[in-house]
Amino acid sequence: MAGVITASEPSWIAPFTGLSPRGFNKLVTVVRHEAVEESRRGRPWGLPLEDRVLLVAAYWRTNLTLRQLAPLFGVSKSAAYRIIARLGPKLALQPHQRFAKGTVLIVDGTLVPTRDHTVAEQSKNCRYSTNHQVVIDAETRLVVVVGRPLPGNRNDCQAWEESGAKEAVGKTMTIADGGYPGTGLVMPHRRCPGEELTNWQKTHNTSHKRVRARVEHAFARMKCWKILGDCRLKGDGVHHAMLGIARLHNLNLTG
Repeated sequence: MAGVITASEPSWIAPFTGLSPRGFNKLVTVVRHEAVEESRRGRPWGLPLEDRVLLVAAYWRTNLTLRQLAPLFGVSKSAAYRIIARLGPKLALQPHQRFAKGTVLIVDGTLVPTRDHTVAEQSKNCRYSTNHQVVIDAETRLVVVVGRPLPGNRNDCQAWEESGAKEAVGKTMTIADGGYPGTGLVMPHRRCPGEELTNWQKTHNTSHKRVRARVEHAFARMKCWKILGDCRLKGDGVHHAMLGIARLHNLNLTG
């Protein structure tokens, strides 16, 4: 069965991946270099690597069900599932190992509604969600670390510690909002009862708010991939999707 969507036609790439054809080709080149075309038992894939990468990105971008997505690529529902399960982790963002001296990072948590209740809990958005700690570079705005997902009822302080984000960042200066007390992160000044903030504290809070907004902008761009609005993947699937979308987000910024 012939598919409707193919990576050989560049006009399909942008609407179904969120990437430019140039960015998509860079992604395929990197994935191929990372030995995705490893030997496997059984029949070879029915789709070339480019179309498999397009299928995974299209699934994240549109959040179509596999029953809807598979015919667009001319494969069965089970084949589409196997492609996503095998290739999704290969598209994941690789966290930075070291940060240059003087680097400033920004962290915040975001909730992803997740249908797998074994990894999610009811959160403040009144849905079963997972809490993802995302760290970006304040200068380049690139995502550099995505923590392991925790149930959505964890507060950001706890998620920062348990997700692995704190360990990945190390001692690099990191900015956060007021939801991270006692973590050692750079937070805005708080007014004590009966006191007023000084002028320099107000000025610092204004500057802090302006810089920290960059991570909110990153969330807004990442959530253009609709799977982050209602994730049906089970187990580590939501983590792989978040890491993969972070990588696509970075490719968009770097061109």
